[in-house]
Amino acid sequence: MTAGSHTEAATFAAARARMQARVDQTVDAGLPGLPHHADVRTGEWTTTPDGDWTGGHFVGQLWLAARRDGRHREAARAYSARLDGREHSPTIFRGFLFHYGAALGGHLLGDGAAWERAERGARGLAGSFNPAAGIMPLGTAAEEAHSVGDAETSIDAVGAVSALLSAVADRTGDHRMRDAAVAHARRHIEICVRDDGSVCQSGTVDPVTGQLVRRYSHKGHSPSSTWARAQAWAMLAFTMSAHWLPGHPEFLDTAVTVADWWAAHVPEDLVTFWDFDDPAVPHTFKDTSATAIAAAALLKLAALLRDGRKYRDLARRTVDALVTGYLRPVPGLPGEIAVLTSGCYNKLLGLATADELVWGDYYFTEALAVLDGDLDPLSV
Repeated sequence: MTAGSHTEAATFAAARARMQARVDQTVDAGLPGLPHHADVRTGEWTTTPDGDWTGGHFVGQLWLAARRDGRHREAARAYSARLDGREHSPTIFRGFLFHYGAALGGHLLGDGAAWERAERGARGLAGSFNPAAGIMPLGTAAEEAHSVGDAETSIDAVGAVSALLSAVADRTGDHRMRDAAVAHARRHIEICVRDDGSVCQSGTVDPVTGQLVRRYSHKGHSPSSTWARAQAWAMLAFTMSAHWLPGHPEFLDTAVTVADWWAAHVPEDLVTFWDFDDPAVPHTFKDTSATAIAAAALLKLAALLRDGRKYRDLARRTVDALVTGYLRPVPGLPGEIAVLTSGCYNKLLGLATADELVWGDYYFTEALAVLDGDLDPLSV
């Protein structure tokens, strides 16, 4: 190992410790509900009572911590239990909630209660599968009131859906779950991936005939733009699908395609703007959460390929850019704590446009753990 790589490894380990200090401080604060997004000037969290679509990511951070240090296991189990009841919530985002918030506890610690919760979440999610459309729809309890329902879908949770349903299918022998996950992921190649490898976030599908009615980005600069988080979600979606749903080479092929588009279009500093097509670039918001998702996805892709060195190197340089440019202390919080700044939640609504975002924290933490040599990227 070179002197430079020693220095980088130390940088990543220190960043990981500072992120863990933030998790510990959040637990100690005894917040109601689950963390959602935080003001980076104060560190104050906005919480959700039931986890919304994001809360499983905080629980995922706790499961990662519990794998290293058993004292975090009690907190992980307690926060995971806060998701109880969400298995009945009509939203595709149950994939996020129950993969990160429950199944990770099963995969990483063999936690029986976590597996039981993951199974409940998977059964609820799989029950929404529409075979005519080949999807589990976005659902009426999803976040965007103007773009929800049984005819709408998005790329966002595809990877978590594939991982959750595959794992529970293997444990229970109910392979209808796996079949639903394969159909769902495959349909999103058609709906969301453009010919050039860029990604359109969403689609409307006729729930009776399955016909694709329209493609659009509902959180992007325009309906036809490439919202950065959609591109990153697609990178994660198809790498996770390739791993958890083997035997379908189109998933790995698509993962490479969308990752190559990201690599060719991400800014020189490797931290994306919130939308690749915003005409205000470079005088607009960055999105570190999309960047962290992409880094985690690139590490998974590198592990899936015979020679994935260029993807691992891009991930490593991306994480370094986040550490050096966007991991910052918060006035009023202890000095060992740092937060990932400049996450852009929803530019169109002006919501948390330069904040700490709990999902960005999770994927950043996951990537740091992988680069620290402590986590197999395909285990989560």
